[in-house]
Amino acid sequence: FGHPRVLLVLMFTLGLLAGSASALALGHAGARTGSQAARTGSQAARRVLPHAVAAEPLEQWRGPIFQSAQINPELKMKVMQLGASLDRGQSYNPTSSSAYAQRMEIMESLLRELICASPPLPTTLSDLDGEWELIFTSVAHGIFRSSPFFLAIQAAYSRAGFPEKAELFFKLHELQTCSWGVSKIGRVAQQIDAKEGFLYSEFDTNLLSLTVIPVLGWFKLLPTFGGCVITASKAALVGDEIQMEVEYTTSRPVAGLSGLRPLPGDIGFKIADAIWNLRVPVGAVWKLLPWNRGLAPTCSVKLRYFDGDFRIVEDEGGSLFVYTRPVAPRPF
Repeated sequence: FGHPRVLLVLMFTLGLLAGSASALALGHAGARTGSQAARTGSQAARRVLPHAVAAEPLEQWRGPIFQSAQINPELKMKVMQLGASLDRGQSYNPTSSSAYAQRMEIMESLLRELICASPPLPTTLSDLDGEWELIFTSVAHGIFRSSPFFLAIQAAYSRAGFPEKAELFFKLHELQTCSWGVSKIGRVAQQIDAKEGFLYSEFDTNLLSLTVIPVLGWFKLLPTFGGCVITASKAALVGDEIQMEVEYTTSRPVAGLSGLRPLPGDIGFKIADAIWNLRVPVGAVWKLLPWNRGLAPTCSVKLRYFDGDFRIVEDEGGSLFVYTRPVAPRPF
């Protein structure tokens, strides 16, 4: 694996490149002007982005969502309330202060109690099928760490014998991407397709959402843009572990969030269309990097709780990730 400092620099560079690629891949998804909407149907059809995300159906949330509400209701209500007040765990940031540390300890205790009260865990991946949204994580330095891409980085450091370097990597990544309102993480979710044997990890990112002149200004200096970053991984449930191997990363628009259109007019839409369809072959590239020694980007999490509505998994560092069935599902 080489000298740990060299590894750190190389992996940090890879992370920044991945972040930059994700930012560049967030193509135009803004609304078109009236004159553009008035163009012919064939022109409009050519401009429909293949991965465009439809707005969530307004009436869908009225139907029943939770089928196991009678299982551990008090504990789950406490977890949801405290998770909301902690902004899914983001309010506690050990990089800046120990604020909310006590609340995080309470949440950790609640989750361990809930894990002990779990119904029998499923034995097939099909039991986990469908959409899941992250409502809390105890992981430090970014809720994006639920993505198999970042879990694979963590696993690579552990295999090399430097698990503490992973925490430094994530801390630096968070400082570089989330400082001064440069990037804000929105919805974090997973789609599990047992028939294909794949887990699709998603997180929405808003870039430049808070850029103003400090103290003096109230107007934005730069436009806000962003989209949804998707990591596709092969997945299998082996015992109580969800084992994953990262295949590729791609992106798609988010309804209501503008993207980057490189050029105006038809050519701009065509370029954006190509960018949205771009799949970065993370798995293939990963194996070519000399410090990975031909190994695939693999990782795993332990399934600790499951009742059909709630799912808790634990990474190799002991951090917990809590998912629920979404109230407002997003078409995938």
